[in-house]
Amino acid sequence: MKKLALWICTLLLLVGCTQKEEKTTFQNSGNPLIKNKFTADPAPLVHEGTLYLYVGHDEYYAGQDSASGGREFNITEWLCYSTKDMQTWNDHGSVLKPTDFEWGIGEAWASQVIEHEGRFYYYTTVQAGEPYNSKVIGVAVSDSPTGPFTDAIGKPLITDDMTSNGPRGWWNDIDPTFIMDEEGQAWLCWGNGTCFLARLKPNLTELEGEIEVVDLPLFVEGPWLHKKDDLYYLTYASMGEGRETISYATAPSMEGPWSPQGKLTGMAENSFTIHPGIAEFNGKWYLFYHNATLTLEGIEGAIGRRSVCVEELHYNPDGTMQFVEQTTKGVAGI
Repeated sequence: MKKLALWICTLLLLVGCTQKEEKTTFQNSGNPLIKNKFTADPAPLVHEGTLYLYVGHDEYYAGQDSASGGREFNITEWLCYSTKDMQTWNDHGSVLKPTDFEWGIGEAWASQVIEHEGRFYYYTTVQAGEPYNSKVIGVAVSDSPTGPFTDAIGKPLITDDMTSNGPRGWWNDIDPTFIMDEEGQAWLCWGNGTCFLARLKPNLTELEGEIEVVDLPLFVEGPWLHKKDDLYYLTYASMGEGRETISYATAPSMEGPWSPQGKLTGMAENSFTIHPGIAEFNGKWYLFYHNATLTLEGIEGAIGRRSVCVEELHYNPDGTMQFVEQTTKGVAGI
């Protein structure tokens, strides 16, 4: 009987492992990159030869297509994917939820994960309950890029009372992006309607000094910071002809001055929003973004049902970025 029980347990384990392997690995077949879920707000992280991609999980619900005022978005968790070659991808599933923060009640909006001295910091947008009752920015930490992540400070890092800019007050504080400059100073940038910028203390979980405002043409949301050679880049979702495009500015240092460089992309297909995420990996630069072209189980893409895509990114000799055409091939097979 013991041998039979052991044999059954071993068989179940093997079946489970096989099912997990089938579920968690897929090949890049072009854009959208992820085809079994609606995903949005891509945030790449390169660590020890692997690119990790963090996304929000857009989920359909009945009545979604007639919702408005933010209710058309139903994002209840953040997912993580990884690759070593941009072709074979592993699905690590859900790595964080808004409710993993005691003060969080929902809305897994845009985020960025960074590594510093062996720890991983998850800066992210969360809908907070009492006493905040607004979008806030929280930070979670882990010893692994795939979690588990836990609340780093037991409260939001940035709250609405810290950033007043009029009628957008209830969602000022979204879409955080992080950079460590060449002097070792950490910076956080975020915002909707207004682009905010602040220094972080060395512990990376407290602001240092005043919150600044960066004046950028047509800024809407979704800033992303990166550095190449001697230039800093602030890439963001900008307002196009009724839908968002991606634009960017450059500066010689994080103190500025920031020089607008115009559009990086056109408007995303079938989507009001677009969100940049930029990384250098295996000697090439990549731009991640989202559109809304995926149809999943008969449900078409929409403002709240988006799909992450990726294109190769190229730079001109003067440091400006070349315009990126959005394609269905993406980087499949490259």
